[in-house]
Amino acid sequence: MLDQKKSIWSWAMYDWANSAFATTVMAGFFPIFFSQYWSANVANVDTTARLGFSNSIASLIVALLAPFLGAIADKGTAKKKFLMTFAFLGILMTGALFMVKQGNWQIAALMYILGTVGFSGANIFYDSLLPGVASEKKIDFVSSLGFAMGYIGGGLLFLVNVVMYLKPELFGIPDGSTAIRIAFLSVALWWAVFSLPIILWVKEPKYGLKEPGVFKAVKAGWLQLVDTFREIRHLKVVGMFLLAYWFYIDGVDTIIRMALSIGTALGFPASALIVALLITQFVAFFGSLLYGQLAKKIGPKRSLYVGIVAYSLITMVGFFMSQVWHFYALAVAIGLFQGGIQAISRSYYSRIIPVNKSAEFYGFFNLLGKFAAVIGPSLMGIVGLLTRNAGDLQIGRLHLENMGIRLSVLSVLLLFIIGGLLLRKVDEKEGKENVQYLK
Repeated sequence: MLDQKKSIWSWAMYDWANSAFATTVMAGFFPIFFSQYWSANVANVDTTARLGFSNSIASLIVALLAPFLGAIADKGTAKKKFLMTFAFLGILMTGALFMVKQGNWQIAALMYILGTVGFSGANIFYDSLLPGVASEKKIDFVSSLGFAMGYIGGGLLFLVNVVMYLKPELFGIPDGSTAIRIAFLSVALWWAVFSLPIILWVKEPKYGLKEPGVFKAVKAGWLQLVDTFREIRHLKVVGMFLLAYWFYIDGVDTIIRMALSIGTALGFPASALIVALLITQFVAFFGSLLYGQLAKKIGPKRSLYVGIVAYSLITMVGFFMSQVWHFYALAVAIGLFQGGIQAISRSYYSRIIPVNKSAEFYGFFNLLGKFAAVIGPSLMGIVGLLTRNAGDLQIGRLHLENMGIRLSVLSVLLLFIIGGLLLRKVDEKEGKENVQYLK
């Protein structure tokens, strides 16, 4: 049954569970610890490039696997099984970061890549369960609720981790570095415990084969994937939306993953960066819920335009950052739009795909979303390396240093512009007609 409170909240709790990885690891401590502990005594631009390439490799692996895994899950009614498998990989690798010693940036990067594969891979199957939990009437709200729960849950654990880092003596921890390593363990435990509701109380709609063997599921999944490629001419709206999503969500993901690395490279203190991230988390909780209401009033597509324009302005303003309070102001702005644009993209997509192939189509959704994250961090890394020797810029009384880093930030604007222009060509009505053709 759709729209049951227990199923909705159990589904949303997985966002609460895995967002600890997105917050404490991806956006928070890993970039800082990578720069100061695992990749210490290296030029900032080189460390930023290493982190960018690590993110890109992880995204590439998920992008290549996503459609195939989604097709198998649809045919084998195995969305929850795949979710558990990838979540276990992410949990294990996150906990393993505790054991990586100082200077071993290659091992840390490998653990991070595998952890990110687990996190992103599980999200394919988490997203694909959404149409089986909420009706079209409630799907924007439920998707926004998931992101809101993620921001508040991830933010709460991160707040505890920050206190551990800043005041380790309160917890009987010898120093800040040990506190960060323990924080990685706490994320693994949090992720594991709060994944239980979706496993226990979210029922998976049964389509396709009944209780097939592994090889039958793989074969059926492959045939379904080939069949979808053959019918792609009837899915023009899906293809256009995915192409638009590919670009604009890349800009969002790049800012999420690289923000603290950028702040570090610009010389902002680690404590200020952590505070900014906490600001983003708690503002994003309210921002996600409000964005769901915005989509209800002006429509999901227009609300996506609002987010794209807002992020474009954020990127341009980010080029001129020079004071810590600038970083705080941008943290508030990002929080207002970050969860909303992600949530409405996920729910808008559900309107133009067949429910009985949700995992496969969300596999494509994640493919382009994660493939885009191959481009964004790498684009920043390449631009930063090419412009590393650029001189300072004087605009009136404003003196801007680290132009290589600033230009790499500005390069992300291109992704939002392209994504917004492509989104104009998406026709939801035509997309629903295409779904009827596939049924």
